[in-house]
Amino acid sequence: MDDPVLILKKYWGYDSFRPLQKEIVHSVLAGNDTLGLMPTGGGKSITFQVPALMLDGVTIVVTPLISLMKDQVDNLKKRRIKAVFFHSAMSAKEKRLAQELIFNAGAKIIYTSPERLRNPRFMQQLRMLKISMIVVDEAHCISQWGYDFRPSYLKIKELRKIATNAPVLALTATATPQVAEDICRQLEMRDPKIFRMSFSRNNLNYIVRKTETKINEVFHILSRTSGSAIVYVRSRKRTREISDYLNSMGISASFFHAGLDYEIKERRQNEWKSGGIRVMVATNAFGMGIDKPDVRVVIHYDTPPSLEEYYQEAGRAGRDGLTSFVVLLSSKSDAANLRRRVTENFPHRDIVRKIYEMACNFLKIAIGEGYDRLFPFDLEIFCKTFKFQKRQCLAALHLLAQSGYLEFMEETEHKSRVQITVDRRELYDLPTLSEEAEKLLQRMMRLYTGLFSDYVDISEPVLSIETGLDENRIYHALLELSRAKVLSYIPKSRTPYMYLPTSREEPRYIMIPKKIFEERQKILSERVEAVIRYASDDIDCREDMILEYFGEKRGVHCNQCDICRDKKRKTNNRNYKEQAISSILDYVKNQPYGTDFRNISFRIKLPQSDLTELLNFLVSEGFLSYQNGAYHAISAEQ
Repeated sequence: MDDPVLILKKYWGYDSFRPLQKEIVHSVLAGNDTLGLMPTGGGKSITFQVPALMLDGVTIVVTPLISLMKDQVDNLKKRRIKAVFFHSAMSAKEKRLAQELIFNAGAKIIYTSPERLRNPRFMQQLRMLKISMIVVDEAHCISQWGYDFRPSYLKIKELRKIATNAPVLALTATATPQVAEDICRQLEMRDPKIFRMSFSRNNLNYIVRKTETKINEVFHILSRTSGSAIVYVRSRKRTREISDYLNSMGISASFFHAGLDYEIKERRQNEWKSGGIRVMVATNAFGMGIDKPDVRVVIHYDTPPSLEEYYQEAGRAGRDGLTSFVVLLSSKSDAANLRRRVTENFPHRDIVRKIYEMACNFLKIAIGEGYDRLFPFDLEIFCKTFKFQKRQCLAALHLLAQSGYLEFMEETEHKSRVQITVDRRELYDLPTLSEEAEKLLQRMMRLYTGLFSDYVDISEPVLSIETGLDENRIYHALLELSRAKVLSYIPKSRTPYMYLPTSREEPRYIMIPKKIFEERQKILSERVEAVIRYASDDIDCREDMILEYFGEKRGVHCNQCDICRDKKRKTNNRNYKEQAISSILDYVKNQPYGTDFRNISFRIKLPQSDLTELLNFLVSEGFLSYQNGAYHAISAEQ
C-alpha cells in the first residue's frame, strides 16, 4: 500500500486524517526532517504510526512517558501491528524477550525511553537494524528553554549517527517559538518542515474565578454545568478530600493520582470514561493519552507552575468541538506560593551534593561504581532515614538528573505478568495441582491470548471476578503454578528506581552548571510570572494571552472568556443607559408643565431602580430639574 489513507482505514478504521496529520505524514514519507506542533488531542501518534507501517525498516520512538509507551504498544498489538518498548526499569528477561521480537518477529515500531540511549549495548543492537524513521515525542524535553528539560534527550543525536538517512519527526503539544527553534537545533534537523496547528480552541471558554473558598466554588461550578469534568490539583491528599466533599454534596466523583494501584487507576478511569463517574479529581498524572471527547468542564483548583502545563491540561476539555469551560480558581495566596516554589526548586548546591552522597550511601554504591545500573530507591524511607524534606530532596534529584548524574523514576508501575512455560501437550500430563490452581489456569487460557509465546499482562481483580477466588488466593495459586514450572509469574509492583548513567563521583566533583541552576531558575521564574499574569489580569483576553505566549497573534479577541464577556456586558450596559437617557429626555421635553416619576415610569419601561438612578444622574448633570414632585427639562439656553 502506498496510500497513507488506505493504511489509516485498514488499521484504525478512519476514512480521513485530522487537520495537519496528512501534511506531517506526507512530509515524513518524503524524507523530510519535520517538526509538528500539535495541541493536546490533535492525534500526534497517527503521524508516525501510519508512515512507520509504510517505510522499509523500523521506526524508533523516543518518549519519556513509560505508562503511555506501554499503552500505545498494547493498542498497536490489538491492531495486529508489531511493536515493542524498552526502558530502564525493565528486567533483563523482559529486555531479552523484546529483542527477540525485534530480530525474529520483525517489529515495526520500537519505543524507548531516552536514558536507554546511554546504554552502549542497546545502541549497538540498534546499529544492526535498518532504521527508517526517528520520532521524538514530547520534543520540548530536549530544549533547555522547555518546561521539562531532560539531559537524556540530548543523546538522541547519537541515533542520527546510526541512521544518517532516516528522517526525524519531532512532536510536541506545547512549544514557544524559542523552544521550537531550539528543538530543531538540538536535533540537528536538516531544512526542517514545520507544521504548526493553531493554539486557539474556539469552543473553549477560559475563565478565572477569584475566590478564597475554592472548595465551595468547585461545587458552585459543577452544580451549574453538566457533563463530564476534571478537577486538577497539585496534591495527592487533596484529590481524596475534594472527591469526598463532592460525593457528600450529591455529585458523583472519584480521585486519581500516580500512587494508586494500576487496577484501581484503570477501573476509575474506565468508570469515568463510560460516564459512571461524572467528576475525576486528579493530579497531572491523569489525562495523558486519554481520548474522552465529551469533557465539558476542566477546573484548576491550584494554579499550575506554567502556561504550558495549564494549556495541556485545559486541552482535555471539549475535544468533540462542543462548548466547554476551563476554569482557573485563583486566591490571594497563589502568587506567593508559586514564587516560593521557584526558590524551593533550587536548593543550595551544597545540599544537592549532600543528597547525592547520601543517596549513593543509601544504595551502597561505592565511589567509581554504579555505571549504567538501576537501583530500587524508596524515597520515603530515604527522606526519613536522613531527615530530608521530600520536596527539597525531589528538587535536588531533579537538578542532579538535569546535570547528568542520575535519573530518578518515581513509582514505575508494572502489572502482573504471566507466560506459560510448558508445551500445550504437556498440559495433559501436569503434576497434581490444587483445584484452585487448575481453575485459575483454565480461566487464564480462556481470557488471555499469547500466553505460550510471550509474557501477558493479567489483572487479579478480573481473575477474581471470573473465578470467584479472592485476590490473595489467586496470588497463592499463581505461586503454586510457578513452583510447578507450569508458568513464569512476575507479580505486579510499583517501585521507584534510580538509574546511574555515570559511576558514582566524589561530592566535591559534583558540578551543577550555571545553565542548569541560575539560568533554569530564571526560566522557571519567567514561566511563573506569565501564569500569575494570566490569573490576575482583568483587562486582556484570556485566550489572547495564551496565544501570545506561544508566539501566535490574531486580530480579534475570543469574545467568550470571562474578560471578553465582562467587556461585552459593560458595553451593552453603556448602550442600554445611553438609549434610556435619550428616551427620558425626549419624553420630559414634550411635557411643558413637567411630569412625575409615575408617568415617566409608565412611558419608559425600565426597572424602578435603574430609572431612579438615571433621573438622579440627569438632575445632577443639569439636564433636568426637580421641583414640587415633578421633573422639568432644562433648555441649553438656561
